Amino acid sequence: MDGERGQASIELVAALPAVMLVGALVWQLALAGHAAWLTANAARTAARASIVGRSPASAARSALPRSLERGLEVERLGEGRIRVSVRVPWLLTRAPSPLRVAAAASLGEQP
Repeated sequence: MDGERGQASIELVAALPAVMLVGALVWQLALAGHAAWLTANAARTAARASIVGRSPASAARSALPRSLERGLEVERLGEGRIRVSVRVPWLLTRAPSPLRVAAAASLGEQP
């Protein structure tokens, strides 16, 4: 029995990095989903601004948090459609991410 006293502690220490890695991956996926949600809202805001003759880029920028403004791209697709694209932020670093999410919106009449 004395040889098994610290077994649970050793198993916990061994499993902790795997649990933390899974948690970080889940959190990164949540960040990507949140970025996609905010990008869709920014695209609708940019489309509204375009309809009333204002700058879609500045409207999209105003609808996003500062952390997503750095990689912002706004593109007019024609027929009143606006496409907004942002970089997905990394969880543990401020380095630019190669991952992007995009959304398009239009408030005009569709043919």
